[in-house]
Amino acid sequence: MEKIYLCLAHMSGLESVYIQEAIDRNWVTPLGFNVDAFEEDIKRFVDVKKEVAVVSSGTAAIHLALTCLGVGRGDEVICQSFTFIASANPAVYLGATPVFVDSEPETWNMSLSLLETAIQDRIRQTGRKPKAIIMVHLFGMPAKIDEIMEVARRYDIPVVEDAAEAMGSMYKNRHCGTFGHYGIFSFNGNKMITTSGGGALICPDMAAKEKALFYATQAREPKPYYQHEVSGYNYRMSNICAGIGRGQMMVLEDHVEHHRKVCRWYAELLGDIKGVSVHVNPTADSDSNFWLSSILIDEDVFGADIEKVRLHLESQDIESRRLWKPLHLQPVFKDAPRYVNGISGMLFSKGLCLPSGPYVGREQVERIVKEILSCSEN
Repeated sequence: MEKIYLCLAHMSGLESVYIQEAIDRNWVTPLGFNVDAFEEDIKRFVDVKKEVAVVSSGTAAIHLALTCLGVGRGDEVICQSFTFIASANPAVYLGATPVFVDSEPETWNMSLSLLETAIQDRIRQTGRKPKAIIMVHLFGMPAKIDEIMEVARRYDIPVVEDAAEAMGSMYKNRHCGTFGHYGIFSFNGNKMITTSGGGALICPDMAAKEKALFYATQAREPKPYYQHEVSGYNYRMSNICAGIGRGQMMVLEDHVEHHRKVCRWYAELLGDIKGVSVHVNPTADSDSNFWLSSILIDEDVFGADIEKVRLHLESQDIESRRLWKPLHLQPVFKDAPRYVNGISGMLFSKGLCLPSGPYVGREQVERIVKEILSCSEN
């Protein structure tokens, strides 16, 4: 049978038009008319009075956000533990220490009670409050945004909203990525839309955007010669990649709706299976894009553990992926402060991401579910 992939990119057909225009105009370098238009497309999509800067990756966007917030050597940044390492690495780039906070069971995102515990304990231990909080919407599922933002406001700590996996996700009818002081999207090859590689930084105003782009263009001073007074980065997006992004914006809403439909199919077909649960919106406040549909398997009830299921799917040419290994369990962060409750460790041990992209239809979902059920010994 044809292999089923986790999440393949899907083109609208207009990408080549914008790319060809850049080639015809001999404007393939970083920045340009496609970059400007892509930023405006994203602004219209998120529909808030903020500014957008497209850059070379989602990781670069987080790095720029922390840089603009003044994060530096000796600072601490609170990070969600249950996420991809790119959420925390930019703090390390700047010489700061990530402080990991475990999850709560409803959204799988940052635990509100542990967040406040971590803030109070870091103030007690270091005499300083953390410099920033990185709030993540895991697999597209919105975090408990109101509650986290309220804690952040109470302690006057800026929030960087990592919506790398959540473009198109909504919280109380507002787009994820627009609540924090800064927000970020990722356009990696397997995300909701792609520019082959790229990201966007959602900025509070034009001054913040200009500051971010200053750092993104090697921190070059406005002189008639090259002068640099601080270190910067080469994080600009090319006019070619932005052309791909413009074409992708034409199908973004269709992609979001399809991913949500795929999750509904999994929930329908697995809903009555004992020992298997599909991760769905916990309340009406959240409307995830379900970038990746995810399940938890209780080995004792279902009769097979998550690794047996994953390996069986692999043998049937079906790509799946374990949930993220918590960052506080990663060897590279063995000495980092952490505030844990065991939730993320449990999710890692029981969870699996299932194929969810635009090329996964009802027939593919039925085949995947059939193979999952074939693993059960009960």
